[in-house]
Amino acid sequence: MATTDDYYKLLGVSRTATADEIRKAYRKLARKYHPDVNKADDAATKFSEVQEAYDTLSDAAKRKMYDTYGSAGPGAGFGGGSPYGGGRGGQGGGYGQQVDFSDIFGSAFGGGGAGSPFSGGMGGGQPRPSKGQNQEASITVTFMTALKGGVEDIQTSDGVSKVRIPAGIESGKKLRLKGKGHPGVMGGEAGDLIVTVSVGGHYLYQRNGLDVEMDVDVNIAEAALGAKVTLPLPLGGSVDMSIPGGVSSSSRLRVKGKGCETSNGTRGDFYAVIHIIAPTDLDDETKELLEEVKNLLPNPRAEEINEE
Repeated sequence: MATTDDYYKLLGVSRTATADEIRKAYRKLARKYHPDVNKADDAATKFSEVQEAYDTLSDAAKRKMYDTYGSAGPGAGFGGGSPYGGGRGGQGGGYGQQVDFSDIFGSAFGGGGAGSPFSGGMGGGQPRPSKGQNQEASITVTFMTALKGGVEDIQTSDGVSKVRIPAGIESGKKLRLKGKGHPGVMGGEAGDLIVTVSVGGHYLYQRNGLDVEMDVDVNIAEAALGAKVTLPLPLGGSVDMSIPGGVSSSSRLRVKGKGCETSNGTRGDFYAVIHIIAPTDLDDETKELLEEVKNLLPNPRAEEINEE
């Protein structure tokens, strides 16, 4: 759990912040504290706390529960960790995994819809084997685990089991672990464990199906004249991307086949989403230069004005 109970305060946003404001605040802090770029002793801890707050506030259902119950959640989470399923430090496995045992005693006999094993019928009223009921659980995996696939630990009724995460999985998808649910009765087979997967956020990338997007900031000169930037690709390596002159904010520049790749070979694309950043702290000389340039540029609203 984060050292502060107020996830909004930790991200530096108001309680009425929009999803976009939360995402922008998270990106800024994640870049600041990511251990790859910040070597301070407390950077990893701060990055973990920021990740935990974002995992909760970026999910509408988790945010609503947090706003209602606070950081403690509606009850004690199974196995410790955040009750909202956040993986501390983006490590996945072991945090945010909740298994519902609420009906385990009620289903200890006669599970699986086969009726009571002690009921009469064929076989002279002898007890019949009955399959155990299925069991529900949830797990939060890191963005990169969902992108590339991997194996995570999850707590079940009979101990810790491994769950294989297929590459390209999305939040809300369910995985089935056969025989890892409630035990059967009178020698019947055990039920299955149905695992609902949630995917954590990333400080650089966002997912859109199999496509991966990255926000790329450019200044007004780069937007007007064009530029070349080197961008890291989500599955490794980098790409030298040419940004065309005259590009607009929210333009999406594609690199084909460099998004997510599933186990069957299906590939998504990588997109650089352009954001034009205007300078805010200018000296007098620069302001004068921009005033001269402004007078030389066409009015982008001229057509709208003429229509009126």
